[in-house]
Amino acid sequence: QDYVADVTSELIYQNKSEISTEVLFVFPLGPNMAIYSFQARSEDAKVQAMLRDEVQQLHKPIGGWENLEYLQEQSKYAGEVFACFLGTLSPGREVAVTLRYVQELSRAPDGAARFVLPPTLHPWRAFALPSAMFFLAACNCLTGKLTYSLLLTASLHSPRGVADVQANFSLTPLIYTAQDRSTAQVSLSGSPPHEYDLELLVYFGEPTAVSAVVEKGDPGAAPGSLLGDPMVLVTLAPSIPQAVPGQRQSGEFIFLLDTTFLERVQVSPQSRDQDGDSLLFLLKSLPLGCYFNIYCYGETSVGIYPQSVEYTQDNLTEAVRRIPSTSSSLADTNLLATLRSIYNTPRPHGHTRQLFIFMTGLPSDKEAIAAEVCRHRNSHRCFSFCFSEDSADLATALAVETGGEAAYVTSDNSTFVVLKCLKQALKPAAEGVSLSWTLPRGLEVEVVGGTPEFIFQGQYSLLYAQIHGQAQDTAVAKGVLTLQYSLDGQDVTHKIEFPLCPQGDGRLAGHRLAARCLLQRLLPEAVSGSEDELRHRAVEISLTSGIICPFTSYVGVRTSQRVTWYRGKERHLWERAVIPCQIVLLHGSIKGTTCFPMTVWVPPGWLIAMCQSWLALRRLTRGIAALAQQGASSKEPPSISSLKHVDPLTFVMCTPWFGPFLTKAIAECQELVTLQNVDGSWALSSELASVLEVDEAEIKGRMPGELMEPNIWATVLAVTWLHRPNKCYRDVCELLEAKAVTWLCSQAVSQLDKCLEAAKTLLGSSVEPSVFRL
Repeated sequence: QDYVADVTSELIYQNKSEISTEVLFVFPLGPNMAIYSFQARSEDAKVQAMLRDEVQQLHKPIGGWENLEYLQEQSKYAGEVFACFLGTLSPGREVAVTLRYVQELSRAPDGAARFVLPPTLHPWRAFALPSAMFFLAACNCLTGKLTYSLLLTASLHSPRGVADVQANFSLTPLIYTAQDRSTAQVSLSGSPPHEYDLELLVYFGEPTAVSAVVEKGDPGAAPGSLLGDPMVLVTLAPSIPQAVPGQRQSGEFIFLLDTTFLERVQVSPQSRDQDGDSLLFLLKSLPLGCYFNIYCYGETSVGIYPQSVEYTQDNLTEAVRRIPSTSSSLADTNLLATLRSIYNTPRPHGHTRQLFIFMTGLPSDKEAIAAEVCRHRNSHRCFSFCFSEDSADLATALAVETGGEAAYVTSDNSTFVVLKCLKQALKPAAEGVSLSWTLPRGLEVEVVGGTPEFIFQGQYSLLYAQIHGQAQDTAVAKGVLTLQYSLDGQDVTHKIEFPLCPQGDGRLAGHRLAARCLLQRLLPEAVSGSEDELRHRAVEISLTSGIICPFTSYVGVRTSQRVTWYRGKERHLWERAVIPCQIVLLHGSIKGTTCFPMTVWVPPGWLIAMCQSWLALRRLTRGIAALAQQGASSKEPPSISSLKHVDPLTFVMCTPWFGPFLTKAIAECQELVTLQNVDGSWALSSELASVLEVDEAEIKGRMPGELMEPNIWATVLAVTWLHRPNKCYRDVCELLEAKAVTWLCSQAVSQLDKCLEAAKTLLGSSVEPSVFRL
């Protein structure tokens, strides 16, 4: 329904070998996905995954635990997977696995809901496994031969109507199951392609800035509870036009620099590395009309200004002058205190707040930092830059929680990466977002996790709002939702109606995703705080919704049938046992593969021999390492973290690298950038003449007679210089150039085309007139 998917998958595996095999089911967890039900059935046994409070977990799994340990340590895939050991399957027997999960779907630029079938359900690749001796149920690792069939049916629902469905595979004709076309069904036609992942795009009715789908609650749940009351799935997707680069733009940009970064910045320009250039290019690329501030965080958090100031030439000059004196008194990093100082400072009215956080190491209080950012997630956006792999988890968490980006930076790519994020930050936004509800008396609405204060171009927000209470006027069958925001200084209002008596299939997809959303909001504070109230609340939500959290864990309960004889009659006895079944974090590496693990079939003798040898070696090495720690009273329990694990190597490899080419380009235009004014213009000076490698007297002598302002001539020359033959400065100077051209256009130069021809002749450039918007 709209941008929420509830998936039920049934996988049937058959052991076609001549020997019994042990079965380990592995399902990679994709983004915004949560499993809520799992069971496996064979002729004589059933396995059911159940959630339990981690503290009250008394029963330990019997047998098969080494399978999960071996998978965790030896798999080449990095990320979270759901894994369950299903036991031994005899030759010719089969096991049926039923897995249910919910997922928030991504929104394509044209408004379509995008669903991709997980690789476990469509194993078209020869997936990499921990060892060459492992086999897949659906794929032979040695030959890559696929032996499986797939049936796929999608039931679609939207109050706006289902307009169209597109896919990269053959579909049956779209069948509407309601006269208003609000529900429809489509299926896979024929065999699936074996060359790529299966992708489905669902188009709804006319795109709107706000839409709402109402999902009825669980009749068996208590009224007023998370699952008991109706849930409204609200999608906010305002239409925001493109901004013209270089124009005045609102926004508050705050830069948080730690001491190590500052040490790199504060050296002479001749020996400075690219980190110093990153700050220079970043500050110079800001648009007129915005506000900015710089914090140099250490033992005492120091701001260049008490609060953000308008971006002007004087304020920027003063800020750059103050940076060296600010950092001289700093010692250990204190990012948490700096963030709290910023959040306690009011932001300028009508300006969206965005933080650029530079981290050269991992703060010791990372959980408290994540909790603080999560608490203010709706009021700002974070762009995180880390110089070390150990801070990848925290940098990614801050960015994901606030809708920003995280990147690994080095001395070779820092300027490009930082400017790339600034271009994202400069996208226009709908500001002052608010929702108001018109409901019958007796009803009220609670938005789970709150409403974001702004939505940037290209982004959308999926909210979960729960309706509580009992309507006093039962004749009113609809409610009204009003969305208000400001776009480019203009107030915009959208209204939609939604039913108060929702229909549905009772699968509670929206309720479960609301539970997942609420758990994400609670966890940082529950982990970093000392009170148990939040932890108990998280456990309650997890157990009632079926969505796992760090305070709960899966238990696999295996019920098997044993045949006995009593007085000549056959009797069937059922035995219950606890087996390994949990979310496993694989510490793999992308060096070996980018494929996902799949259901694994392993001959018992091979697995036992390998695992026993591996476990014995690991116990030996750990025992030697623990000799120096003998005498300790007890072993500490493993720590719980609210941060998702990020594979450091994957994080680093996703960062672009340009090497000497980009470094040389930055060095060549560094002085020119230093001389540019904040409004985009350049002054005609001897310093500029030196950068252009032209005598100052010749520059003045070549200035067209029609020009009365030397700054116009200087700015035309500077932009023309950036387009010299065999030079490419676009990646680092695009924003600076846009400001310069905007300034020239604002001067209403009557003979700009003649001025450009004179500049091209002087500098030997072939810049196109379109660069100057001619």
